[in-house]
Amino acid sequence: MEREKGFSQWLRRRPRGGARGRTAAEAAAADRENLLLAAVAAGFPLAEAAHPEGYGCSCDRIGCPTPGRHPVSFAWQTQATTDAEKIRKLLHDRPQANFITATGIDHDVLDVPAEAGLQALERLEAEGVEVGPVAESGDGGALGRVLFFTATRGKPEDEDEWWPCELDCHPETMDEHPGLRWHCRGSYVLVPPAALPAGGSVRWLRGPERPLPDPLTLLEALTDACAQYADGAGAGQEAPAWPMGR
Repeated sequence: MEREKGFSQWLRRRPRGGARGRTAAEAAAADRENLLLAAVAAGFPLAEAAHPEGYGCSCDRIGCPTPGRHPVSFAWQTQATTDAEKIRKLLHDRPQANFITATGIDHDVLDVPAEAGLQALERLEAEGVEVGPVAESGDGGALGRVLFFTATRGKPEDEDEWWPCELDCHPETMDEHPGLRWHCRGSYVLVPPAALPAGGSVRWLRGPERPLPDPLTLLEALTDACAQYADGAGAGQEAPAWPMGR
């Protein structure tokens, strides 16, 4: 309830001077700020990320393999914040910046191919399962991804029961959960709204005001959909994994 209240308050915020006289670009910037602040109000810690420049990246890395998809600083884990004023200042100073949200602190993200994710979302809602916040990355085609935001697994008492996101992408786990990435401690995803090269984007399908579900309530539907996706024409055509270690 508090999450929903906070989200509604952010969406009702209006820039000083009201909407009259604003250009389309100013209105879009205000809407974008409100959505990012809604994510902050929902408890998602944000850090600045690179943004696309044409088909390339705003970072200084020649031939960046993940343009517009990575943090700008190696210290992104400590820089990630839920301080709304800091996010406003970053937006004022660098209005084109994307933002990542650090996972494994207050939330995790289950990240699946778009086709599988949309199929699972339809199934879960038909079954009356509370899915929580859901985002789509890309253009919705075979190379897109759907991101399910969930409660975090946190830090288990037995460290042997915990694994970082990058281990989830290793071949030995792909047979059991093909196409699924579990972003937990030490990982991140782009938070909507974000721009991707060639006109792609990251957008909310279900807003951040929703309560975070237990990931295990979604896992069966997601793994079933991913298995079907891996057996179909989409297998082998996934987008690169979210980068680690930036």
